[in-house]
Amino acid sequence: MIIRKANAEDINAISSLLIQLSEKFITSSFTDEGKGNLLRSMNPEAIRGYFDQGYRYHVADRDGEILGVVGMKNDTHLYHLFVAEAEQGAGLARRLWETAKSDCLSRSSPEYFTVNSSLNAEKVYKSWGFVPVAGVRETGGVKDIPMKLETGC
Repeated sequence: MIIRKANAEDINAISSLLIQLSEKFITSSFTDEGKGNLLRSMNPEAIRGYFDQGYRYHVADRDGEILGVVGMKNDTHLYHLFVAEAEQGAGLARRLWETAKSDCLSRSSPEYFTVNSSLNAEKVYKSWGFVPVAGVRETGGVKDIPMKLETGC
């Protein structure tokens, strides 16, 4: 498996992975409105828009199959981090995060990184040094936990 910079040809696979995993692991605590809002933000047109706005994505690719994705906004905000269910627990999420973090640090010197963690991912982010900056919040029916990681830059 390789981790590489994503390109426009990956958009449909990225969208499919994000939607599939969100429906299974994230949206059960959302309102119907929230579920719709989140899934619309992950459709191919939305992902294409993120690419056009300069978000940087990396994917874990095994023989042309996308098994993980990480997306960064403005070199400071961890926007998407998803790993195929069969690959979870083997360190792939950490590898994707480390790749994205290194990429951001090589271009700029952010003082911190942020993430709006899903409720079930908070423990993972804490293990990487992120700390909650507020409790669970709900916006448009979507629940998350805002978190921050100081870089020391």
